Amino acid sequence: MTVRTLGVVMNGVTGRMGYRQHLLRSVLAINEAGGVPLAGGGRVRLRPILAGRNAGKLRALADRHGIADWTTDLDAALADPETEIYFDAQVTSARVGAVTRAIEAGKHVYAEKPTAESLEDAITLAKAARAAGVKNGVVQDKLFLPGLRKLKRLVDGGFFGRILSVRGEFGYWVFEGDWQEAQRPSWNYRAEDGGGIVLDMFPHWHYVLENLFGRVEAVTARAVTHVPRRWDENRAPYDATADDAAYGIFELDGGIVAQINSSWTTRVFRDELVEFQVDGTEGSAVAGLRRCRVQHRAMTPKPVWNPDLPVTEKFRDQWQEVPDNEDFDNGFKVQWEMFVRHVVEDAPFPHDFAAGARGVQLAEAGLLSSAEGRRVELAPIDLGGE
Repeated sequence: MTVRTLGVVMNGVTGRMGYRQHLLRSVLAINEAGGVPLAGGGRVRLRPILAGRNAGKLRALADRHGIADWTTDLDAALADPETEIYFDAQVTSARVGAVTRAIEAGKHVYAEKPTAESLEDAITLAKAARAAGVKNGVVQDKLFLPGLRKLKRLVDGGFFGRILSVRGEFGYWVFEGDWQEAQRPSWNYRAEDGGGIVLDMFPHWHYVLENLFGRVEAVTARAVTHVPRRWDENRAPYDATADDAAYGIFELDGGIVAQINSSWTTRVFRDELVEFQVDGTEGSAVAGLRRCRVQHRAMTPKPVWNPDLPVTEKFRDQWQEVPDNEDFDNGFKVQWEMFVRHVVEDAPFPHDFAAGARGVQLAEAGLLSSAEGRRVELAPIDLGGE
């Protein structure tokens, strides 16, 4: 069996997400499994080259996992002809510059979302990648979660009939950092560093809505900073300049209305940290990260509103569990394998920089809606030549 090795420059893997999901559970896990299997036979192993600004952290990470290559000189890593892919998981504010350098170096590029802080920059990256003829992709991990894959199965099978609405709840309480350490990096709460829950989560909601239910045509949103003062990794206080909660209404093609609350200032009273309820004429479903439950039209009970009597029905017990019916691998790893196949054998990969730009467009429109207190329509993005 032929085994090919592909050099991958990984920038930003000293951060929480870049390390846990992309290096540890994706790239290294792929190698431990023998590489990415190809349709025509053979496999592709990945040779990570860790890049970043902190030599001490990079060295420690490389030593911990037996990785031979690391560098603080990104340009040198990009100049290496044996590296073919550049991956970016840095803070959002640093992404455009680094990705642009990778495109100019002729590397195929895979990046975390959002691809940029502004729609203009996101479109510029998409156009640059196309002009350079390099493969490009953006992480859209939630599409590969077990719960949402089961939900997609229901949509494709026509379970819902005509879909009417989608309601989503996402979030948890992120500690302020004074008396308990915060679960998220402090840059998330500084707008000047690309922080904010709208820029972080609206691109997620865009690809979930677009891929499962339909194109997003308009948004009405309210973004707020509920906790204005936080403490950073060194327990130093700072002013939170970015939004930490957002309440959005999204109008989709076909008349579907989606409502999604996103918050780092809410305490969880749900089965999972994110849940979506989909209601249709023939049935409804509630999907989280892993579970998905349904209630068909024929099995729908008949509640009667009577505030004078206690509720005796156990509403959650009236729903049925959707079976797995397959083994679900780590979503980040699955998408990495898809992108590697896209690079090596031109396998389909729809989650490109154009898709990433549409996610940024929704975030930008959401912030505009909040600032001006109005509904904002989303125009189709023209990259030219499509």
